[in-house]
Amino acid sequence: MEEQEPPSTKSRSKKSKKRNREGKLQQPIEPMSQNLGAKKENFQVKIQLFQDQPNKIPPLVAYFPSGYNPCKTDPQTRQEEEEEEEEEEGPDNKSNQPRVKVYRNMAQRKTNRLQVVVSPSGSNVDFVGSNYSGEAAAAQVCKYSLGVLDRETRTLKIIPIASNKIFRLEPRVRSSETANKDVSSSVKSELTTEDKEDKMGELTALYGTKKDRKKRKDLNNLKKEVDPESQKSLDEKIEQVAFNKEALGNTSALVARNIPPHDCSATTPVEAYPLDKIILKGDWEFLGDIYGLLEVGAEVASNAYPTFVCNRINKLEGIQDETEKRKLSCVFSFITHLVKFNDQFSMDRVASAKGHKIPSIIRQRFFTMFTDPGLRKPSRDQINLLISYVLVLTLHADGFRTDPSDIAKDLRMSSIGLRPHFENLGCKLVRENNSIFTTLPVPLKFPSENLKRQRKR
Repeated sequence: MEEQEPPSTKSRSKKSKKRNREGKLQQPIEPMSQNLGAKKENFQVKIQLFQDQPNKIPPLVAYFPSGYNPCKTDPQTRQEEEEEEEEEEGPDNKSNQPRVKVYRNMAQRKTNRLQVVVSPSGSNVDFVGSNYSGEAAAAQVCKYSLGVLDRETRTLKIIPIASNKIFRLEPRVRSSETANKDVSSSVKSELTTEDKEDKMGELTALYGTKKDRKKRKDLNNLKKEVDPESQKSLDEKIEQVAFNKEALGNTSALVARNIPPHDCSATTPVEAYPLDKIILKGDWEFLGDIYGLLEVGAEVASNAYPTFVCNRINKLEGIQDETEKRKLSCVFSFITHLVKFNDQFSMDRVASAKGHKIPSIIRQRFFTMFTDPGLRKPSRDQINLLISYVLVLTLHADGFRTDPSDIAKDLRMSSIGLRPHFENLGCKLVRENNSIFTTLPVPLKFPSENLKRQRKR
């Protein structure tokens, strides 16, 4: 019978081999300088950490993924370049360093985008890297810094690198077609926002809900430009009209007063400031919040609606005609949106408008009418226009005989401060039983710009 080797011997040999491998891995790797016979030097250094400084450009770190060395060229090519440089500029100029350029995007909110271009001498290939595309666009899981060791002062300076990104330099053949392609790609990147809006509009029209399609249609109607052909015919008609210089002078005065759409020849107060020109046809269906609360029997919260609206809710309960009841409730909702929109731009009133939601189509219209396009903030004249809209709606709600004290509280103004705004609309103030009421006589008569009040003595 043959003798078999016990299994413990095999396992012991495997364990010993494994220990030998782990021992070799744990041995410290000797530096190349030591292997070459250089003397090993140990010394203590002082570490200095530097932070980002806005007035100084941090260093940029880039690498060639292929291991290409732009400073190293073929000996024959280098000799030819040196001979050409000696013939043109003399024997002192023998530099073979590549040309490095750094580009920064100067567009708004994109100034942190950088691009590095390395152009080796004697080559038509550029190496391009950026900190916003390709490898740099991946998730950042670490922080990079550059260390500079000064052996004389024994100081190690650690400096953060630009954008905390390492530029990966990819080769690109230098040609006019490549340049045009880069320009077109940059133009496409700038137009991505508009393209996305158009694509979202197409997707909404195809697959969106009925509510979203209608909202998109209303928004497009607000942004829709005038047809060139209709504009041309309108210009021809305007040229045939005889203008009245005196009427134009009065019109300029009305524009300066910032009043809502009106009719100076109206014989009734309702026609003087038409309600359908203040609340547009597409706005009414988004103003049913108060009417919905009344239908379910819920109470109107005093902290969610202005004082003017809360003090007149009982007026809605007494109206039997549902059409008139819904119309007046929509007027109250529109007044609420105007007051809350005005509160958003005041430091002491922004808290009252924080939880209020204005329908998007009405909010977009408010921004178009009452704010500057670039600043998204109302000017003094636009605030006066908003106040004029609020006051005209209060006149409609109270039958053109209103007490200004409630709306003055909502606008954080005094009744005396509102008086010039009412007079600018053509209103008159009447005193009855120690109370002041505002009425609207017709036809409308506006005060002259140069008219000064005479104080009664």
